[in-house]
Amino acid sequence: MIMKAKKQPKPATGMNVQETLNKAVEEILEKKLDDLATILSGSDNGKSKLHAEVMAMVETGLFKIALRRSGNIKSTAAAFLGIHRNTFTDKMTKLGLDGE
Repeated sequence: MIMKAKKQPKPATGMNVQETLNKAVEEILEKKLDDLATILSGSDNGKSKLHAEVMAMVETGLFKIALRRSGNIKSTAAAFLGIHRNTFTDKMTKLGLDGE
């Protein structure tokens, strides 16, 4: 049986490589977020906490990645994320990451 190679979608006219990569990442994230929304879609007294829960998960993940890549140096991790060190430290505390 001969298998044909899957045709890759061509980038939209006028899109550079970075824009194409960003679009692909956005599509992957949207799919994963849709899956998460299905799992976390419960509400508390009719009010969903979906946004807050997902944002906390995303921030926690990003902070852990930044810390790992920086060798746990907060100023370097903050620079990696493009935020000020004090903001980074404050958010670490709010996310419960200051004890790690």
